[in-house]
Amino acid sequence: MKLLATFIMRGYSQAALAAAVAALLSLLMPLLGPISAAAVGLVTLRNGIRQGLLVSALATLGASVLAALALGSPWPALGILAVFWLPVWILAAVLRASRSLAMTVQFAAMLGLALVLVFHALVGDPAAYWLQLLEPLRQTLVADGLVEADASQALFGELANWMTGSFAAALVFQLLAGLLIARWWQATLYNPGGFGEEFRDLRLHRAVGIAILVLMALLGVVQGAGLIADVLLVLGIPLVLQGLAVAHGVRRITGAGVGWMVGLYLLLVLFMAQALFLMACVGLVDLWADIRARAARHAKKLG
Repeated sequence: MKLLATFIMRGYSQAALAAAVAALLSLLMPLLGPISAAAVGLVTLRNGIRQGLLVSALATLGASVLAALALGSPWPALGILAVFWLPVWILAAVLRASRSLAMTVQFAAMLGLALVLVFHALVGDPAAYWLQLLEPLRQTLVADGLVEADASQALFGELANWMTGSFAAALVFQLLAGLLIARWWQATLYNPGGFGEEFRDLRLHRAVGIAILVLMALLGVVQGAGLIADVLLVLGIPLVLQGLAVAHGVRRITGAGVGWMVGLYLLLVLFMAQALFLMACVGLVDLWADIRARAARHAKKLG
């Protein structure tokens, strides 16, 4: 990864090439999406806002040519620009100006919330929209005998209720993943060890926790609480990152082996839904309990 970061920082054309190629390959391998965004983020963080925008423009031009040759249409490049490069460029600009990872993470969540609100305003009934969009897939599964017709109605109806929030949360997660990779690259090249310290100190504002608690209380009493559920899913992403920051911070304070973190990330892969919920809960509790400070005091007493 350091070699790729070094290649990106050699010049605008190299950065644009890395971003464009990774973006197009992400159509086949989605995990490459954050790598593409990170190329733009790295240039923005290190060289400035104008330079990051220039790389985005060059990457869009290059991706348009590559997409036209490989897919027969240049339009996917504009979609990548709108979904990945411009949002990460904005987040990198915020981080560069504020020097606050917490503020930038919260700003990313605000972008996700804006997407949810706009979608609800434009569509009116997001569940019905997704249900109509998923109907061909449901009919195919029923026709192939993979699911019963009655069961599929209930299954896809429930799935449609969560699609808007899940899509927005996944987008915010990918954008933050790209930004964090860019920040890690920047630290690796110019400030070794700086990213780890910055991430372990990540602490959201308590207002985020208060908003989540209020929304959770409303979720059980408000009729048709689809919008509330969507907002909660998006706000859960910053809490997951804080939970991970707590885990890394406590491991560093206690001197625990790296195997603990390997086990944690294996849980995140193997039991994603449950592990993400657990991390979000840890992040929420930490807003008031300050788990890292308690661990530091406990370690000091033992030492």
